[in-house]
Amino acid sequence: MLACVLPFIAGSMADSEFPSSRSDTEDLRTRLSWFLSGAAMVSSVPALILMTAHVGFAGLASESGMTVVEAMFMVAMIWALPANIVLIGAISGGYSLLGAAIAVALSSIRFVPMVAAFVPELRGPKSRKLVLLFLSHFIAVTAWVLGMEHLRNVPVNMRTSYFAGLGITLTTVNTLVVGLVYYFSTDFPPLVFAALFFLTPMYFLASLWGSARDRTVHVAMVSGLLLFPAIHYIAPAYDLLLTGFAGGAVAVIYLRLTKARGRAA
Repeated sequence: MLACVLPFIAGSMADSEFPSSRSDTEDLRTRLSWFLSGAAMVSSVPALILMTAHVGFAGLASESGMTVVEAMFMVAMIWALPANIVLIGAISGGYSLLGAAIAVALSSIRFVPMVAAFVPELRGPKSRKLVLLFLSHFIAVTAWVLGMEHLRNVPVNMRTSYFAGLGITLTTVNTLVVGLVYYFSTDFPPLVFAALFFLTPMYFLASLWGSARDRTVHVAMVSGLLLFPAIHYIAPAYDLLLTGFAGGAVAVIYLRLTKARGRAA
């Protein structure tokens, strides 16, 4: 983690909000302070729930025959927990390398609009594109929800340092959690792993509902939940993808009808 932190802080000093007459040492201390503030969010309720889900993931990885190194590598490099589950399923199902890559890509395509909405909140007047690209790796649901909630209270020129602390710490801690739990997985009943893993999607659902800034988002979520059983019955191999399209289509129709009613009024 330290190897990621120091080069990042040094490389992002161009974002500084202080006049050039301030010393580099003072600027570095300010950035480090904001970095540690972001890192402290690892003790928040969302972060703790994410850790419990990774406890369940460690058990799944162990039961699926993954080595501890492979499981930790997946968390650090792929990061998004659902994508890791999809990858394990693809490997267990005997998918080709290309097929597994496509499955993981499709499961992670939801991050495209999340990144598009988050990066403008993160960007400062002098933010480097390379820094923003690096930080985009850590944008997953938990980091996104925490970032959108707290970045508004962070000075614009310090937001990259704050989110670096949040994202790097979340990823590092959960990677270590998976490695630690992997060695004790034989002592946990499978039902415990399943219950812990289930906490995360329930929290994500509640968080996304509460953080929605438009009723259209609520319409999309409710539509997806209602349509999923039927879509899963018809096309179980593509249920998540098709449910996303269906829920989004209902939300678009709702939005257009709302605007039409507004113009008619």
